Amino acid sequence: MSTAVNKTRVPVNQLTARQPIKELGFKSTDELEPFAGILGQERAVTAMRFGVAMHRSGYNIYVMGESGTGRTSYIRHHLQTEATNLDTPSDWAYVNNFDNNREPLVLKLPAGTGAKLQTDFTKLVDELLDTFPAAFESPTYQQKKSLIERKFNRSYDKAIETVEQEGLKRQICLFREQGSLTFAPMKDGKPMDETEFAQLPDRKRNKFNKDIAALETLLNQELSELPKWKRSSSEDLRKLNHQTIDDALEPLLKPLRKTYGKFADVTEYLNAITEDLHKTVVEHLADERGIEFKEDASKRNLLQDMYVPNVAVSHEEEAPAPVVFETHPSYRNLFGRIEYTAEMGALLTNYRQICPGSLHQANGGFLVLEAAKLLEEPFVWEALKRALKEKQLKIESPANEMGLVNTITLNPEIVPLDVKIVLLGSRQIYYLLQELDADFHEMFRVLVDFDGHLERTPETTHSFARLLHTRASDEGYPPLTAQAVAKMVEHSSRLAEHKRHLTAHIGDMFDLLAEADYIRRSSNGRKITHTHVDMALQNKAERTSRVSKDILKEVLEGSILIDTDGEAIGKINALTVLSVGDASFGSPARITAAVYPGSQGIVDIEREVQLGQAIHSKGVMILTGYLGAKYAQKFPLAISASLAMEQSYGYIDGDSASMAELCCLLSSLVDVPIKQSWALTGSMNQHGEVQAIGGVNEKIEGFFDLCEARGLTGDQGVIIPAANVRNLMLNEKVLTAVKQGQFAIHAVSHVEEALEILTGRKTGSLNIRGKYPKGSLNERVLKRLMEIADLAKDNN
Repeated sequence: MSTAVNKTRVPVNQLTARQPIKELGFKSTDELEPFAGILGQERAVTAMRFGVAMHRSGYNIYVMGESGTGRTSYIRHHLQTEATNLDTPSDWAYVNNFDNNREPLVLKLPAGTGAKLQTDFTKLVDELLDTFPAAFESPTYQQKKSLIERKFNRSYDKAIETVEQEGLKRQICLFREQGSLTFAPMKDGKPMDETEFAQLPDRKRNKFNKDIAALETLLNQELSELPKWKRSSSEDLRKLNHQTIDDALEPLLKPLRKTYGKFADVTEYLNAITEDLHKTVVEHLADERGIEFKEDASKRNLLQDMYVPNVAVSHEEEAPAPVVFETHPSYRNLFGRIEYTAEMGALLTNYRQICPGSLHQANGGFLVLEAAKLLEEPFVWEALKRALKEKQLKIESPANEMGLVNTITLNPEIVPLDVKIVLLGSRQIYYLLQELDADFHEMFRVLVDFDGHLERTPETTHSFARLLHTRASDEGYPPLTAQAVAKMVEHSSRLAEHKRHLTAHIGDMFDLLAEADYIRRSSNGRKITHTHVDMALQNKAERTSRVSKDILKEVLEGSILIDTDGEAIGKINALTVLSVGDASFGSPARITAAVYPGSQGIVDIEREVQLGQAIHSKGVMILTGYLGAKYAQKFPLAISASLAMEQSYGYIDGDSASMAELCCLLSSLVDVPIKQSWALTGSMNQHGEVQAIGGVNEKIEGFFDLCEARGLTGDQGVIIPAANVRNLMLNEKVLTAVKQGQFAIHAVSHVEEALEILTGRKTGSLNIRGKYPKGSLNERVLKRLMEIADLAKDNN
């Protein structure tokens, strides 16, 4: 036994990976140069540069990796740097379409022009209000208008005078009352009333009626050209108004034509405004009766809603290309929206209520989106693909497309789209999109893959120290001592679960740095030391330790049955890792086995009650393969056995307990006791080879805490896979106990090595005759399995 124990014992110097202070080459980080860029992500950096520089359709970028690796900060910095090398994109403005106001037009303007255009047209509105109706009150206009009215009145009066003269000859007068003309008979030069007319003889009354009828006929003849006179007068008045408006508008529009004359879109829009103003001025600004009922604010709003451009995108001249981070990529936020106002129970809108989206703002530059949030939003993914494929940005409402809303809406002119999309997402989302969406690869050809860990080399460690120095300077922290940096390096390796790696989750390290500085300030320290870092780690562990302490308390009180001394048959201590929030901790768990004759095979109780997940069940099934291949070559494997992880009431997954389950099963099979002072973890294959598992540090420390609470005896320890030695970054308590011989850690490559440690017995190897040594574990297992097989045969 002692030979096996000495062979597998892990030396103290392999239980962690210290960072030599001398290797750092400095005493304090204030001796270091600042760090720029991203730490240890050369492949991702190269891919990012390629993706940004590749100006072809479909070369959008998918950034793959976990949050906290610094990817977002790097992408922001890199894109903003690259944006300075790109041309400033155009400004875009929506304007009224006077031919069809439901289809607003869009103006493409040079950068820096949009805001000025809006200001100039707002000024034009003020000038229009100052100019009209004043232009129609000038003496020149009133004189010309009077001439037109007099011309009409002369023709009209001449016709009426002819009829009046003829009426006087016939003793009939003509009355003009409230715009109508009537005839009345006269007597003694005065019109007769109805009583006088009724008293006349029939002969005279008939004569008067005939004369009145003749005069009415004459009146109709004389006024037969009245419509022509009216049309002529109205046409002359329209021409006068038109000319007056043109004369008044010319000094207002001339500066605009001069300023924007080289822009065809604006020139065309100015021509359209000029035409429309002929109608608008007459209808809303020249009618004095209307003016009485229109406040200046109302008229200003009317003109603004008709003529002032709605600038959707505006850039400063010589500004870098836009870099937009959209944190809520809803349909409206990405593609823009059309707003409405309620008026008399109806929803109304116009081109000035078009609100731009992130794609408008990022057009000509970069748009960064989170893949998970993007895919959660309805309609967005398909619409985004369509926009990128067609290179068109169209504002539309999915609700209207589906017929859910019947409100009259706008159909703005399409804006050409030239944007590079950067998607931030996990590996799982990337592979799902590759598999399920045929368009994804065609549109996101560039993969930027951020590693979850960095190689721990002297160069990387030095860069890591510079990064800590830069972060401390940016946040106003004092410098770190070399010992503090060494402690940060060691903790980074622990988070990476590898002695030769550093974690790529730089955000976690920055959080630790902030907490260490908090402790430094509390103690009035001048620099951040390793003591401050240690205390920060201890404080965090304390803050997140409630559940682990409750479990330990239940074990110590006997509510959860875990032994740390003595021996038992069919019982073994396995190691598990529990995760609660951002805290993970190890907790021992008892596995029990019961073996009896039969042919049911190995029954996984966890699977039978649907608590065991697929990988755990796979680990149990491997045990049957191992037993059959190892022992049952000359007889059938006829065995009934049950395995259970005791006092487990939740789902169990992972195969890291398979080695412990086999040891427990064999202990029950041959009635060989297992030392309860040991706990083990590790998965195995069908040949008994032990395979690496995760969370090895937490598992060891979880069992150590229980042993320490009960009192270390020197006979306690943990068995782990040899492949996990490279992952050991244990805390100081465990290291001290191992140094003092109070606790041991063994690494095994085969399950038989674990059996020898746990039972204190040799497993034995086949000799040249194909026999195991007498009294060895393997010999006893083989003999017992044969007995069970014979019993099964006899029963049949």
